[in-house]
Formats: sequence, C-alpha cells, structure tokens
Amino acid sequence: MKETMIGIAVGILMGYLLGTLSPAALISKLKNKNLRNSGTGNLGASNVMLHFGKAFGVLVMAFDIGKAFAAARLAEYFFPDVAYVGMLAGIAAILGHIYPFYMKFKGGKGLAAFGGLIMAYEPWLLAFVLGVGTILMLIVNYSFIMPYFASIVFVAYVAYDSQSLLMVLLASAPAILIMIMHFENVIKAIKGTDVKIRKVAVTKKNIEDDE
Repeated sequence: MKETMIGIAVGILMGYLLGTLSPAALISKLKNKNLRNSGTGNLGASNVMLHFGKAFGVLVMAFDIGKAFAAARLAEYFFPDVAYVGMLAGIAAILGHIYPFYMKFKGGKGLAAFGGLIMAYEPWLLAFVLGVGTILMLIVNYSFIMPYFASIVFVAYVAYDSQSLLMVLLASAPAILIMIMHFENVIKAIKGTDVKIRKVAVTKKNIEDDE
C-alpha cells in the first residue's frame, strides 16, 4: 500500500511538472507578443500558429502532446505495478498545462495535452480523433468540435476497452475539464464571433492588421 501511494504521488507530481512546460509561453516571450491579448487569447498551438506561422504551431502542438504522453509512459515505466498510474500522471500533465503554478495558474486550455493522454492510452485512437475531428471542424467551421469530439470518443473508447467503472471515471475527469475549458468557444460560435477554421489560413499579417 505504501509503495502504491508513493508511486501515485510521484506519478502525479511528475505529470503536473511536465505539464507546466509551455513552449507557447516561451515563444510568445521571445517574440515579445502577449498571446492572451489577441487571436484566440490562448496559450496554445492554434494561437501560436495564427501569430507566428504553421511551423511554430505544429512545434507547440507536438510538444504539448508529447509532455502528457511522456508523463503517462514514464509513470508506467517507473511504477509498473501501480494500477492507473499512467492515467493519473497524464491527467496531472493536463492540469499542469491548464494551471501552471509559475503563471498564476493561468495556462492553456489543455487540448493538445489531452491528445497526449489519448495517445498514451491508445496511439491509433489519437490518429482517429485528429483525422475525423479535423474533417468535422472543416465542415462545421468552428474549433469547439475537436475538444468535444475528442472527449466523447475517448470516454466511450475507455468504457468499451476497459470495462472498468473506475477507468471510465478517470477518463471522464479530463474529458469534462476539456469541454468546460472550451465552452467559451461554443458560446462564441453561437454568436458567430469565434475564429473560423476555414479562415485559419489567416496569416500573421492579417491578425496584426486587425489589432
């Protein structure tokens, strides 16, 4: 029992600290641009892409996915006998991304980190979510489709795959958080004020012209 508790505690702490690493914040500082005041107003890959180009956006997305994936895998590696430690570490990484202690607990919205948790649980599932989610986003033309689609698919798959109520509850926690974090986008979409996906061909110059 003691070893299990230690494993869970270390896994959660490790996950949280990895989650607080924010390439979006670093890039915005190096570029001398406060991303919270323009674009989507979020310290995430989409806002980085809007302001600094696709290369930076992809880099941020890959890093944010990777840190949650790494958190889950490292926790499982160091504590192979501790049940659910990978899931808990991955969830902690999402929390670290959204609530980093050194940024007054105001980080990003956690979608890419959530993707890392999905990949850690089942790699092909992330590919499915990204592929189908992207198509749905292009059809609907609003970004909130991806976090809601990813959340529903992840919980449904964990329920089917694990047949475990505890695993479903654990998977539901970050899924619900992600939907809450992106609910503002739903409201903006209803009002017609959210950034439209088919216009994410918007260049850095276009955004600067609107400021």
